Amino acid sequence: MADNALGRFLRARRDATTPASFGLPAGPRRRAPGLRRGELAERAGISVEYLTRLERGSDRYPSGQVLGSLADALVLTPDERVHLYRLIKAESGAHCQATSTAPVLRPTVRALLDRLSATPAYVTDPAGDVLACTDGFRSLAGPVGLLDDERPNLARYVFADPRSRATFPDWPDVADERAAAVRAAADLGDLAAGALAVELSITAGTEFGDRYAAAAALPAQTGVERWSVASGTRRLAYETLALPGIEEHRLVVYLPA
Repeated sequence: MADNALGRFLRARRDATTPASFGLPAGPRRRAPGLRRGELAERAGISVEYLTRLERGSDRYPSGQVLGSLADALVLTPDERVHLYRLIKAESGAHCQATSTAPVLRPTVRALLDRLSATPAYVTDPAGDVLACTDGFRSLAGPVGLLDDERPNLARYVFADPRSRATFPDWPDVADERAAAVRAAADLGDLAAGALAVELSITAGTEFGDRYAAAAALPAQTGVERWSVASGTRRLAYETLALPGIEEHRLVVYLPA
């Protein structure tokens, strides 16, 4: 990555943010049209000294939560948030996207999904990637956009796709569960979940970051979700079954509630 690209981006966005947009007086004593470091630091909940280090490039590895707070404070657009995420991933030498290698599921697991064909069901990994699903789940989740990505992810859909708020009438409850699932997996050392937490802290900001930080309980393994689909609102009970194996895959099955 170009030298101190992260710091230059933060400085440029601070300079481009007018004080008036936050109800602050412009005043003749300002030497630049943008926000002062102290004003941005206060809005983001970090120290002026730390913001200075970030802008100057003496600290190049801020946490996802810090960057999410800065993105919120600067009112970054979705594209700018993605760019910020890519900058920090490039700085760390990691890839922005997980490997595209298809997960290997046992033939018996795929056979089980085939038997469940019309029932909404899917297999997920600890990070929330949907590894395989039934025709019933495709009929439920496909039209609302959950399966649009090459490797769909439950938490990324809830926090990064605006359509999720229309899909789930109880969006705050679903968001709590998805954040708790990512936190539980990351705390156990799942690298994909940890990377996803950093990504969503930046791209989704405090909507994800606050829930992730506050997650104190394990996600529910059974419960009821409401899905808003073309035919109306469906109330579905779900059961989560752990599949044998070191991969910690889980089968989630929906039934009418």
